[in-house]
This record gives sequence, C-alpha cells and structure tokens, in this order.
Amino acid sequence: MHPSDTAAISRFPIPRLEDMPEDIRARIVAVQEKSGFIPNVFLTLAHRPDEFRAFFAYHDALMERPSKLTKAEREMIVVATSAVNQCQYCVIAHGAILRIRAKNPLMADQIATNYRKADISPRQKAMLDFAMKVSASAHLVGEADFELLKQHGFDDEDIWDMAGVSAFFGMSNRLANVTNMRPNAEFYAMGRG
Repeated sequence: MHPSDTAAISRFPIPRLEDMPEDIRARIVAVQEKSGFIPNVFLTLAHRPDEFRAFFAYHDALMERPSKLTKAEREMIVVATSAVNQCQYCVIAHGAILRIRAKNPLMADQIATNYRKADISPRQKAMLDFAMKVSASAHLVGEADFELLKQHGFDDEDIWDMAGVSAFFGMSNRLANVTNMRPNAEFYAMGRG
C-alpha cells in the first residue's frame, strides 16, 4: 500500500457522513453519485457546516453561473493562481476539471506548471496575467489593467468574474494549505484518456 493511500485528508477532524446536517450530506451524496467518489474538499469543509454552505454557495455563484468566460477559462484561472499559491489540492483537483472542460490535457498541465509558456491564446494569457495580479498584488490593479483587458474583448463583468475567481481561490488555496487537504487519488488520472 502506498503511503498516500492511508494519509489523513485533513489535519482537522472529518465528520462521519451520517453525522452531517442533512443538506450537507445530500450535497455530498449527489457529488459522489455524479463523480464516483467524494472530493476531499467536501469532507474537509464539512468540519464547519456554516462555512461549508457559504463556501459552496460562493463557489457555485462564480463557477457555475452563466458568464462570457467559459467554464474552462474559469478553471484556467483556478489552476494558474493555485499553482502560484502552491496549493497542491486545487492544482490537482482543478487541473483534472480543466483537462475535462478544455478537452486538452497538455494545455491544462502547461497552465499548472507555467501558464506563460502554455499553448493558449493572447486573450487567455491577458486573462491569466490579470488573475495573477489579483492573486498576488490586487492593490496594484488600476485603469491600465482594465484597458488592456478591454483591448482583448473583455468587459467590466468579465473582469469582475476574473477577479472573483482569483480572489475566492486565493482564500481556498490558503485554507487548503492550512488544513493540509490532500487531493483524491482519482483526480490524477481524470481527463487524460
């Protein structure tokens, strides 16, 4: 047995499924039925039910709602910013989602390593440059950033989406690192076949 097969998924207690509030248990069971496993983020955050609900409500508002940014582009932001934040969980888990949504494992792996060298469009590179600035130095964002993004066809709502995804996952990356959240083994092979 490989050590990662028995390692704790979080340094905080994981409640038993049957002890979770009904709404949280129902969400987790639905995810398990859809994906075939329970992503460890659900189990880790179930330790704090109110925060679980708030986290996933905001996650869904950013990542699932209609937007001119495609779901794959939003995942690109997650993977690139999570890589710079050294969040193993989010790079592995959202890298898998990006491979599936973009139908391009090579590009997803390139973004996870160094988006600046990835085979992406100039528009997507501008999007990721901005997301990285939000992640690392949002206090420096100014009109020049908006103008550059508008030259690539983005509008104010798109820019809000980029900032929201980057900022939310900055928080998520920090929480995942502090909790020592481990990526599920299933994520490593997803979207590669």
